[in-house]
Amino acid sequence: MKVFVAGATGETGRRIIQELIARNIPVRALVRDQEKAKAILSPDVELVVGDVLQPESLDVGLGDSTVVICATGASPSFDPTAPYKVDFEGTKNLVTAAKAKQIQHFVLVSSLCVSQLFHPLNLFWLILVWKKQAEECIQKSGLTYTIVRPGGLKNEDNSDAIVMQGADTLFDGSIPRQKVAQVCVESLFEPAARNKIVEIVARVGETKKSWRELFEQVKSF
Repeated sequence: MKVFVAGATGETGRRIIQELIARNIPVRALVRDQEKAKAILSPDVELVVGDVLQPESLDVGLGDSTVVICATGASPSFDPTAPYKVDFEGTKNLVTAAKAKQIQHFVLVSSLCVSQLFHPLNLFWLILVWKKQAEECIQKSGLTYTIVRPGGLKNEDNSDAIVMQGADTLFDGSIPRQKVAQVCVESLFEPAARNKIVEIVARVGETKKSWRELFEQVKSF
C-alpha cells in the first residue's frame, strides 16, 4: 500500500500523515509549497508538487500510489468561488485521476450536515453544498470509497470515545482532528468501511468500540 494524501499540509492532512508514518505506510503528499511542507511533514514523506486545481499535476503526482486520502478544503476567504473550486472541482479532478490510475480506495474528509441547505456554514459560499456534490461525484465514480463526515474539528486530542453513525443521522458535536485522521487510516484496513458514508463525533461517557464494530454498525448504500 502507498497512500497519496491531498491537503497534506492542512491541520487534518498533516495528522493523517502522522498516523500513516506511525504505521510504516509509504506516503506521497501533494503540496503546493515544497519548502513549507518540508518544515511541517516528516522527512519520510515523498513530496510531490501540484494542485488539485491543476489536473495535469495529479496524473504525475499520484505516481505508484494505490489509495488516496483527500483532506483538502477551502479556507475562509472573500473569494466566493473558493468552495466550488477547492471542495468540488478539485475533488472531481482527483477522482478522475484516481480512476485513470485504478486507485483501490478513495477516502474523502467531508463534513457533518452536508445535506442541510440552510445550515449556517453555507453562508461561507455554499461550502456544504459543494462538499455534498464532491461526495456524489465519488459515489458515482465506480471507485471503492469511504466518505468521512466529522463534526466540528478540534486541534487538541482528547480521550473521548468516537461515535460513528450513518449518513444524515448526526447533526452536532465535535471531534479532534487526530481522531478524524485515525478513522481515515483505519478505513483502509477495515472491509466494513468500504463504500460507506460515516459520520463521526467524539463524546464523553460513550463506550469505546473496536474499529470493526464502529464500521460494521453503519449500513452500506
